[in-house]
Amino acid sequence: MPERGYPIILEASILSADFAQLGEDARRAEVGGADVIQVDVMDGVFVPVITFGPGVVKALRQWVNLPLDVHLMIVEPERHLEAFAAAGADRLIVHQEACLHLHRVLQMIHELGVEAGITINPATPLAVLEDVLDLTDLVQIMTVNPGWGGQTLIESQLDKIHRLRTLIERRGLRIPIAVDGGVDRTTAPRLVEAGASVLISGSSLYNDRATVAENVTLLRESCHDVTWRG
Repeated sequence: MPERGYPIILEASILSADFAQLGEDARRAEVGGADVIQVDVMDGVFVPVITFGPGVVKALRQWVNLPLDVHLMIVEPERHLEAFAAAGADRLIVHQEACLHLHRVLQMIHELGVEAGITINPATPLAVLEDVLDLTDLVQIMTVNPGWGGQTLIESQLDKIHRLRTLIERRGLRIPIAVDGGVDRTTAPRLVEAGASVLISGSSLYNDRATVAENVTLLRESCHDVTWRG
C-alpha cells in the first residue's frame, strides 16, 4: 500500500455494466470483492452522454451494502446535491470545472451529511485545488477525458498524481487520491506508484473474458506490495 497507510480501494464503475441489470451487476461487484460502487452521472451537457439520475442511485441502494460514490459529470451540480444525497449517495464528487463557487459547493455537500470529493479533467492544473484541499475527503484525477468508458490512460496524468500526492503530504493532510479512466492490471501498479490509492475501474471488471470476482482479484493482485515512490 502507499506510504502513510493509505489502503488500496477498488471501485467498480457501473458505467461499464449492463444497463438492463444494473442492480445485479452492482451486487456481482460487491460479492466479487469490490470496495465501492461508483455511479457516473452524465447530463449530456458537461459531457456528451446522458446516463443516470437520483432514481438509479436510490434503486442501487436497495441492491448493495457497499458505499456509493456518485460522480457528478453535470453542470451546476449544486442544484442536484440534495436529491442524490437523499437517494443514498455516500460521497458526492463534483468537477472543479463545473462549479463556479467550488468552496460553497463542498460546504453544501458536507451539510448534507455525506463526503465531498473533487475531480479534475486531464487539462486542468492542480493549482485550482490548493485553496479547497482542506474541504475535500477525496481528490479524483481523471486519467481520461470524461464521458465514455473503455478509454486508454493519458500518460501525463501519472506525473500529475505524483505532484498531487507530494502537495498533500507537504500540507500534512490525509486525503486519498482516486484515479478514473484506463485502470487495469497493467496501469494499476503504475498509478499506485505515482500516489493513487483509490482505483476506479469499469471495463476491466465488467468484461466477457472472466467473472467480475476474478477481475477484481487480478486487479488487486497487480498492485500488491506496490508503494508510492515519493
